[in-house]
Amino acid sequence: MAIKAKYIQRGESLDYTNGTEKKIEAGDVIVMGGVIGVAGTDILPGAVGSMHVMGVYEFPKGATAIPAGTALGWTADPGVAAAGKRLGYAIETADAEATTVKVLLDRSATA
Repeated sequence: MAIKAKYIQRGESLDYTNGTEKKIEAGDVIVMGGVIGVAGTDILPGAVGSMHVMGVYEFPKGATAIPAGTALGWTADPGVAAAGKRLGYAIETADAEATTVKVLLDRSATA
């Protein structure tokens, strides 16, 4: 007997159930195991909402310069860094003075 798969959704965003007691706000970073995404909508506790795992997003960063093309990780503080759970790639250089960096999410990234 052949193993079959059932199509669920395209995959640019995933259904995400908020298992916490706090509202997740649109734009919040969500860590789901080894997958990191961005909340596409507000997600109330116990509710299902969208978690974007593709696209380019602006993330906070620390005081280190980040050259374009750098593989980046996510840490809760300061945000984007060269270490941490795999997030994606810088799409342009962010100087040390910059507080944010533009990141292409890498949906194949796992911790």
